[in-house]
This record gives sequence, structure tokens and C-alpha cells, in this order.
Amino acid sequence: MYDIYLVEDEKTLNTVLKTYLEKEGWKVTSFLTGEEASRFIPQKPHLWILDIMLPDLDGYELLKRIKKVDENVPIIYISARDADLDRIIGLEMGSDDYLAKPFLPKELVVRTKKLLQRIYGQARPSVLQYGPYKINQMMRTIEENGAEIALSPKEFDIIFLFASHLGQSFSREEILNLIWGDNYFGSDRVVDDLVRRIRKKVPHLKLETIYAYGYRAVSL
Repeated sequence: MYDIYLVEDEKTLNTVLKTYLEKEGWKVTSFLTGEEASRFIPQKPHLWILDIMLPDLDGYELLKRIKKVDENVPIIYISARDADLDRIIGLEMGSDDYLAKPFLPKELVVRTKKLLQRIYGQARPSVLQYGPYKINQMMRTIEENGAEIALSPKEFDIIFLFASHLGQSFSREEILNLIWGDNYFGSDRVVDDLVRRIRKKVPHLKLETIYAYGYRAVSL
């Protein structure tokens, strides 16, 4: 499953685009401001979709910050400004594609699909080996000595998050945004409940509790 980060300040359009992209089976995390999105750059998604006109941090500056962390990540720019100028500037700065507003959401889906296939290939599984566990992101399975461990979708998501970012600390709020989405309303204690279940099912995953903050996984 590909992780896509969408940055679009227009709420209605943000929701519509997120819905269309998720129908393709991709995991989409959406942001309404550049500064909010900037905090999640270290997560290194498979692809960014950026609106150039943002209320705080514009798309150009956000692109610079992204490329400093992950220079090879593909980026699609969208904008309602001067199409020719934005296309040229965006490509010069390292974007891979450009869409001028207004556009049909389906067109964004098609361009996204083609770009993902070109960059990552059609069947390129992301497999991690953590101790006795073989974690396959594309198949969404975890095996121990050849036997698959039964997990809920969110249990898998959080295990893959930790295993692919060893040593990195995540606050409960960050975990909620990444796993449940930014539209989740409820107590952050749901994270603690999920971690307790994971520790029982995947006991060799070394999850450390960071008091009054969150969790991190460390190498065995």
C-alpha cells in the first residue's frame, strides 16, 4: 500500500481528492497547511501532492524542505495561478508532474497512478525483516518462522510504522494522525490499547514507552 501525503488548504477539495485517492487502495494523509505538513516530512511517504497556494508556507518552500530530507520522493504540484510559470518553476525545483486548477479528481488519480508505477513499479513489495518477523507492506502480512500472525488493519499499520522508523519517537497525537487519520475524534488512549495488543501478539518487537509523550521502537 502506497502512502500519499496531500496538502490542499481548500477543505472541500481536500476531502474530495482524499476520497478519490483512497478508492484506489492508497493510504492518504491530508493536510490543510504547509506548516502542519512540514512536521511529517520525516515520515517519508511514497508521494506528495502539493498545492502551491497555501495560507502559511507556500508549496515552493515546502518542496525545498521535503527535498532536503528525501530528494528522490516524487511530487505532484497543483495550482490555480499562472499555469506556465508554476509548471516551469515546479519542474526546475524537482516536482515530477503538474496539474492546473480546475481539474477533474479522476485526472489526479490517473496521473498519481502512472507516477507511482513509473517510480516504484507495479509490483514492488516493501519487506522488512525485524528479528524473527518478516513484515510485508504490500501484502500487509507479518510472519514469524513462516507462520502468519493474525492482526487487525490498524495493528499492522502501527507495527509497520514503528518497524520502518526504528529509533524515531512518535507522540500519541502523531500516531493518531498517521493511523486513524486527521478526522479521528476520541481519546488518545486508543493508542495505548492498540500497543498493549501488539505487545501480546508480537512480543519481540521492542516498543519503548516515552512517559507523557508516546512510543518508539528500537533495534533488537
